[in-house]
Amino acid sequence: MMSTLTFAVMTLTVRPNIIVILADDHARSATSCYGSNLIQTPGIDRIARQGVRFDRHYTSNPICGPSRASLLTGKYSHKNGFKDNDSKFDGSQVTFPKLLQSKGYETSVIGKWHLVSEPTGFDHWEILPGQGAYYNPEFITPQGRQKNEGYVSEITTTKAVSWLQRKHSKPYFLLIGHKAPHRSWIPSVDRIPLFENRIFPEPVTLRTDHATLTSGAKTVGMRVDADMRPAEDLMVGFVPSALTQTQRGAWQTGFSGQDEAYRSKLEKTGDLLGTNYQRYLQNYLRCVDSVDDGVVEVLDFLDNSGQSQNTIVIYASDQGFFLGENGWYDKRWFYEPSAGTPLVMCGPSIGRGKKVSTLTSNVDLAPTILELAGLRGPAEMQGSSLLPQLKGKKTNSIPAYGHFYESNDGEHKVPKYISLCTDRYKLIRYYELAEWELFDLERDPNERENRWFDPELSGTIRTEMVRKLLERARQVGEVPEILDLFKLRKL
Repeated sequence: MMSTLTFAVMTLTVRPNIIVILADDHARSATSCYGSNLIQTPGIDRIARQGVRFDRHYTSNPICGPSRASLLTGKYSHKNGFKDNDSKFDGSQVTFPKLLQSKGYETSVIGKWHLVSEPTGFDHWEILPGQGAYYNPEFITPQGRQKNEGYVSEITTTKAVSWLQRKHSKPYFLLIGHKAPHRSWIPSVDRIPLFENRIFPEPVTLRTDHATLTSGAKTVGMRVDADMRPAEDLMVGFVPSALTQTQRGAWQTGFSGQDEAYRSKLEKTGDLLGTNYQRYLQNYLRCVDSVDDGVVEVLDFLDNSGQSQNTIVIYASDQGFFLGENGWYDKRWFYEPSAGTPLVMCGPSIGRGKKVSTLTSNVDLAPTILELAGLRGPAEMQGSSLLPQLKGKKTNSIPAYGHFYESNDGEHKVPKYISLCTDRYKLIRYYELAEWELFDLERDPNERENRWFDPELSGTIRTEMVRKLLERARQVGEVPEILDLFKLRKL
């Protein structure tokens, strides 16, 4: 397949090394460079301070495997074939690591992969099986499975830095895939005391009744009060089975007082939602803190080894995450907490301390990375290079397109949808429910007011947004029968 491709090689004096650090389920609201009032993330902030922060970056299909497939291929889910987590990635298709490898880059992936098939296009790989384990995880390598003792975020970082320390005769690309902060949010034992006495502010929509949202919002299985498991999700009276004796002792010592405080507060207040929210945030943010420490370790290595001057570092998440907004945890929806993700980059040829407000998508990362390496991706890639924004040039937003395909999994129950986000408005069509949502993000950034039936928008704005959604669906090669075009003529 590769032999049929043609792509340009641009002139660069020295081709940069490129590192992508990809977290799992990391919300913008848990990143201090995005203004978080929940946690400080000095490692990620350091990238943003030395480079560029993208303020409106979206994942087109906000679920783990599909987002990774789009990152690798620069294509939407219907084009790369990985629509949901029941899919298997076709490793024979074109990916940006393959193109880098074919043009002289040494390539490596370490950590979470979550694409079922083995990695292709990488000279070196050590990946977690499936979701992987938080403690004492196995890693799959070409030589077989290897058991590692310790905490997964720390192990992943250690393996990554160890690979970076090797002698590299070529420019390199490294993808570091963190498991954290994916559910269940199991912290490292040394972070159990972190946030123990912190009272987190509740999001304004924590106690919403979903009155104006789609009917599916009232039936999803991702409520912080009703659907969180006290043991497996909140760690109340829970000890992971994979712990060593030493880890188990530290775990029990660290959590014993916190478990008692949780039960006491719940008994005293009867507020399951508020009590669960505080406990959930503690453990989620402990996991984020471990990831950020890994970012610091990688950046420190680059600085101390003199490699930072010729290394581009990108931090992103596969999607965002609900941290109590709408009373939820998890992702999947195209609402801002879920589809919106952090994205920061720094390194040579990248502006310093800049913020980009134009809309970007995860399919844009593949062509961006290729252009940073002096290559131009093939026409089949559907994203657009972000190099102009990285150099500080003003560009017009391309509407962010989304499509969630997952069948009702019996647990989360998020309805399928197709969606479009412009600079100001967001339109979502839940096609199996035959329902619409239309939000004015300028007036309503928390998406509390569905204005689909609002007379003020039911004319020009509503019709124009539907037209743009249809147009974008056709542009990306998706035939939108699901939009029921016959009925749309009545709009």
